Amino acid sequence: MEDNKNQNQNQLNIELSEEIAQGTYSNLAIITHSTSEFVIDFVRVMPGVPKAGVKSRIILTPEHAKRLLMALQDNVKKFEQQHGPIKVNMGVDPQMSPMNFGGGNIPLA
Repeated sequence: MEDNKNQNQNQLNIELSEEIAQGTYSNLAIITHSTSEFVIDFVRVMPGVPKAGVKSRIILTPEHAKRLLMALQDNVKKFEQQHGPIKVNMGVDPQMSPMNFGGGNIPLA
């Protein structure tokens, strides 16, 4: 009985509003850091539009950034075990925006 009481006290009730549950699409993440925080800006780049705005900004402590990295690595591993390897175009700099949307007019190099 005491263990159940301690478990209930340690549980976190996380609420997800309908608006947030819809999500925000991003095809570019820009990561910067200082000695005390990591900042991840999520951007949506659209074809033919020379300007892109930040859609969301997440600020993390270095410890939480490392925990996020480990969680993403674990989830990618599980995804690939179930669905096969995720193809990454190794000829493209992973820090460059995905500007080639199939139109062939914007060089990546």
